Amino acid sequence: MLWSQRSGAVSDAFKALLLELAQERSLEDLLPLVTRRLVEHEDVALARLWLVDDGDQCATCPNAAACPDRRRCLHLVASARRARGGAPSVDARVDGAFRRIPIGAFKVGAVASGGAPVLVTDPATDPKIRHPAWIRQEGIAGFAGLPLSCRGEMLGVLGVFVRSAIAPDAVDVLRIVANHAAAAIATARAFQQVETMRQKLLLENQLLRRSADPDMLELVGHSPKLRAVLRQITSVAGTDATVLVLGESGTGKELVARALHKHSRRAGGPFIEINCAAIPRELSESELFGHVRGAFSGATRDRVGRFEAASGGTLFLDEIGELPLELQGKLLRVLQEQTFERVGEVRTRVADVRVVAATNRNLMGEVEAGRFRADLYYRLAVYPITLPALRERKDDIAALVTHLLGRICRRLGRPAVELRAEQLAALAERDWPGNVRQLLNVLERAVISADGESTVELALDDECGDSSATPVAPMAPATIAVPALEGPERIASRAGSAADPPPILRDLEMRRHERDNLRRALETCGGKIYGSGGAAALLGVKPTTLASRLKRLRVAAHAQK
Repeated sequence: MLWSQRSGAVSDAFKALLLELAQERSLEDLLPLVTRRLVEHEDVALARLWLVDDGDQCATCPNAAACPDRRRCLHLVASARRARGGAPSVDARVDGAFRRIPIGAFKVGAVASGGAPVLVTDPATDPKIRHPAWIRQEGIAGFAGLPLSCRGEMLGVLGVFVRSAIAPDAVDVLRIVANHAAAAIATARAFQQVETMRQKLLLENQLLRRSADPDMLELVGHSPKLRAVLRQITSVAGTDATVLVLGESGTGKELVARALHKHSRRAGGPFIEINCAAIPRELSESELFGHVRGAFSGATRDRVGRFEAASGGTLFLDEIGELPLELQGKLLRVLQEQTFERVGEVRTRVADVRVVAATNRNLMGEVEAGRFRADLYYRLAVYPITLPALRERKDDIAALVTHLLGRICRRLGRPAVELRAEQLAALAERDWPGNVRQLLNVLERAVISADGESTVELALDDECGDSSATPVAPMAPATIAVPALEGPERIASRAGSAADPPPILRDLEMRRHERDNLRRALETCGGKIYGSGGAAALLGVKPTTLASRLKRLRVAAHAQK
């Protein structure tokens, strides 16, 4: 017994518990350790631990009426019990009637407000006990509520229900346990904060290196459509409104997100980005919200998610149209309530984040197809900004070429490059389906091909077929003549050989092609999958294989046999 007069038993159990408290560094493991060890003693019927935290469930809290200010209260974080005549067990749930206790209310709340232990020596006759039937059923003879205080800060309350009279030496033992538990909690929190900051700094470091890259493009140009975009950025940057950036691939959606961050009141905070199409589906929730150790196989330690890393700054969700449907509801909740939980954790965290999302897909079309939530779309599109394609702002090509060539030459250590007016005009005649990214690639190949020569022999692809190389006369000694290069979309057609391999598609493009092919097959077969005339027979695969592919690629189908 922990507080019997048998000092030997007290000493052994007491030393073991204090040693474990001193060695534990994980808050998630420490909290249940305290309650679990206490109920291992046969006198203890119930042990619970509450920590002081911000109010987060005031609208549904059963004790909200007793809360004086609804700002901070006691949160139940660990519970263990020992049934009468039974074995000790840990309560997995901490969401009962006493999951939140206002500071100053009831006996537990009085411990937190007064900072002194509260003892009940005859709970069966105490009129303030809220569940007298349980007291009688379990033979409860006493209750002790101990403050968890460290360095003058009230951290929480430890509550213990016992089946024997609480002697003075028992109170002393419990106070020592509470004091050591408070010190261990403060230490674990400090370790947790250090680890969280370490992970955030690592993540920010990676992004800062990228943002400091001299090749990072800027919003360059003076065309009317680009000026309209810049006016939109100026209008919304100073607010915390959610922005949805729309535009074709390569138009500079990330640059708009960075500009919004740079000119916002959050400019001093982090700019965190995540490409929703680049993360594995099963890890999407962990990437966004983080996880705690043991949340799933392979989760060997706590991990900070992007929402937490972006606290006080901006979170850029690129390719938002690729976010899994099952995760869209959780993102919607964060946008609406500004709160989230790590995977495997019950603690609610505040998301002080400004969200900017981007996509090159028609999200309204995705909504109509059932692949994107309508409520999430309207929550994201508070302030949409549509970027014009490069072919729609050809007046900017001259400024862009000058800007990009300067960047490329500095990075490659090549002489400065200039283009003649007719060369710029030839570049402006192209449609640029790859937009600024394609233009950048074309110019970089041109500079690389120069290889120290004063001229470069290149040719502009026309829209009809093959290209022909045209020698260019040398320009002034300080320049390199760079006619236009053919774009990557024309390389295969220029070769004109059926034996040449087709262009390599990115994984995202392959998945889109596969989805489109499956949808066409289903439409052709009227949604029928099985049997003669079904989509499986049309595609030459087993029906079970087709059903599996439809599920994997999230293609809706009404299977007919």
